Amino acid sequence: MTTPRALTIAGSDSGGGAGIQADLKTFHQLHVYGMSALTAVTAQNTLGVTDIYELEAEAVARQIDAVAEDIGMDALKTGMISSTPIMEVIAEKIRQYHLSPLVVDPVMVSKSGHSLLEESARKSLIHTLLPLACLVTPNLPEAEILVGKKLDTEIKRKEAARRIVDMGVSAVVIKGGHLDGDQATDLFFDGEQFLAFSAPRIATHHTHGTGCTFSAAATAALAKGESVTEAVYTAKTFITQGIAHSLGLGKGYGPTNHWAYRKHSDCVISKTPST
Repeated sequence: MTTPRALTIAGSDSGGGAGIQADLKTFHQLHVYGMSALTAVTAQNTLGVTDIYELEAEAVARQIDAVAEDIGMDALKTGMISSTPIMEVIAEKIRQYHLSPLVVDPVMVSKSGHSLLEESARKSLIHTLLPLACLVTPNLPEAEILVGKKLDTEIKRKEAARRIVDMGVSAVVIKGGHLDGDQATDLFFDGEQFLAFSAPRIATHHTHGTGCTFSAAATAALAKGESVTEAVYTAKTFITQGIAHSLGLGKGYGPTNHWAYRKHSDCVISKTPST
């Protein structure tokens, strides 16, 4: 049996809750062999980001070359990409090696409010990387940045999902963690159907790395041959368990629990058409 393989192209989190570290933990828990190409090294913990040390675009390219030319991959994801040169070289390598399926997590702001994406790189994200993706996973603030407007109603969120798919991506899931209500509902759209993935909202501030973990879980599922909708369901289940059984680490926004998916089965996710 072939071992499923996944590559994450993202920044490092010294606190271990987000970025490359969260991605590799997620791959491992879902029985997928994980590989990485670092875009930046950050000094951060649960209280915030204190420094970012961006790698040269050539260094990112060489890492992708090393993986693609030897081990290969069944799926890949991108996370923190702070500058246009790195964005462009990643897109170049994806085209060169025909890498797919690609999940794009449009990381823009850290949980503590630190900007992780240069203003000039936002246009590059939309025009260079999104057209290569089978799935993009913005949270609500990121979706608002992508479409340039507030998304304070379900109608506006559906309009935004259509606009994001029109940017060239095959499917989008606008995550609902920033919305109010008893349910955390993610809105999925693939150009044809809207689906709502819902779980009971969990009252906790231990949510550091949720976006990275969600997109990594979707990537791992795709590497194992799941469809995009199945991958989103897996990701929703994985992150809901991780939040529900958080580790209580740190003095700020603590990390989710990447062990929880395999240890617990008490979170029920609903998948329903959204009309």
